[in-house]
Formats: sequence, C-alpha cells, structure tokens
Amino acid sequence: MKGLNQKKAKVFSLFLLCSFLAWFISNLSDTYESRSDFLVNYRNLPDTLLQGKNSNQHLEVKLRTSGFQFLYYNFFKKRVDINVSQAVFRNGRYVLLEDQLKEQLDQQLSQNISLLDVSQNQLVLDLYQVASRKIPIVPKMDLQLEQNYILDGKLILIPDSVTVKGPNSEIDTIMEIRTSPIKLANVSDSFEREAVLVFPKGLENSVFSDARVSISGKVDKFSEKVFEVPVQVLNIPEGFHVKTFPSTVTVLCKASIERLKSLSAADFAVESDYEKSKGSDNTLFLTIAKRPENTYDVRLQQTSVNFVLEQL
Repeated sequence: MKGLNQKKAKVFSLFLLCSFLAWFISNLSDTYESRSDFLVNYRNLPDTLLQGKNSNQHLEVKLRTSGFQFLYYNFFKKRVDINVSQAVFRNGRYVLLEDQLKEQLDQQLSQNISLLDVSQNQLVLDLYQVASRKIPIVPKMDLQLEQNYILDGKLILIPDSVTVKGPNSEIDTIMEIRTSPIKLANVSDSFEREAVLVFPKGLENSVFSDARVSISGKVDKFSEKVFEVPVQVLNIPEGFHVKTFPSTVTVLCKASIERLKSLSAADFAVESDYEKSKGSDNTLFLTIAKRPENTYDVRLQQTSVNFVLEQL
C-alpha cells in the first residue's frame, strides 16, 4: 500500500509539473508591456569630437512584446548602436533628442517588438571638442649589418604616421612619435619587425589611431665601382679658361651589385668653385655636386686638382 501511494504521488507531481509548464508557456506567449535595460554602443563619432568616460552605458526603454522576449532580455542584455553623428549641441552639452533616439532604436528592434517609450526625453552624451593632427613615426632602431651588406633604400614604416585627437593644449607640442627600441645584429637578409609606439605622458584626454607599427627594410650585398668623372669649374673670370690637371678624377661608389650595373659616369658631377679656390696656390678644391640615388657611399679619391688659368 505504501509503494502504491508513493507511485500515485509521483504521478500527481508529474501532472502538476506539466500543468505548471503549460500555464507558464501559455503566459509567456501573451503580450506584455514592461521595461527593459539595453546596453549602449556609441558609433560614428565625428573627427572633431571625443567621447569622455562618463557616457551612459545603459538605456532603459518600455516595450510591448511577448513574455518570451522579456525572459530572453532578462538573461541576455540587448546591445543597441547609438549614432553619435546625429547629436546636437544645446545648453553647453551634446544631446540626442527623444525622436532621434526612438528612431534609431526602432530600426534595431524586430517586428514583433514595439517601442513605447524611453526613460528620458533626451540622451546626454559625454563629448568634448578636440583637434586632430598627423604625427610622423620615428623608428628607434639599432641596425648592425654584416660586413659588405647595406640597407637598400630607406626603412619602410606602415603606417608612417599616427593621427592623434585631443585638446590643443595636449597635442600641439607633439612633433614625432618614437617606437620602442629594436636591436638587430649581423643582418644579411631583408627584415620586417613590429614595434610598439611610445606615446608621451600626460595625454589623459587624447587618443591615437594606432598603437603599433611595422618596420621593414631591404638588405643587399654591396660592391664597389670606380668612375672617371670630368672636373667642372664654376665662376671662371670672363675672358679666361681654366685647365685642370688632371681633367678627370675618380669617384668611388658603393651600392648593391644590381644598382652598380645601371650606373655610368654621367650619373655623377664633380665641381670646383674658382672664386672660393682663388689664392690657393693654383689648387682647386673639389666637391661632389651630383650623386645617384640608392647608393651606399660616394666619395672622391682625391679632393683637389691643380689648374692653369689661360686667357682666351
């Protein structure tokens, strides 16, 4: 008899549970009006504005929808995007008016949810006016190449500059942004490294567009080649001619092997200014007036020549 009563109790409990579930589901399928809390994501911030730390992260709204939807929102908070570009400036602060706010929210709610009201007639935004500047990035790199290897061209930085937004009083003195130190030794191959940007201290109200930079460089083996380049004399007195001894000088150029193959003596120019050399015991001092790009080192094998001033 005792076992039979226990069995009846279990059957009764099961029917009671099923009845409760049927009643609960039936009630959840009904439509209700109630308040719910949304999480806010701010989007489309204008370049001239910056968001402060006191912006509202929650927005209370009144909805009409099914009990299922309210139950879901109790467990999983809904996130809504707020388009900040629609904000207006009133009484010394930026606000989104109620009509704008409702329109934005309506567009993000499904068709079975009706927005009845928001908890405030305007959303106050913690925004302040800022300036914007583009600051060059300067790599702090200790690059040690293996013997007979050169850096072919300049270091490539991506990005090569960073945009900072903040009050003029904070950003107007920033001239450059340096990277964290990078040391490369015995380099004989092209390389690429990532570095962290080091920002100045005391910029609590400023933000930077990037925090890291990629630094790369092309490394080639170099060789040397000697070119015979004619000496050109400037500022010769009228009615005279200058003859130099020798008439050509050797220029030593260091560059990558491929670059050297494309060079000729016409890519160089060696000059001397007669006015500056006048009175130097028939000696003209030489300078390199033109040198080709993408070369490692260009130097004169001799820095002066003798000359004779001849009347025409």
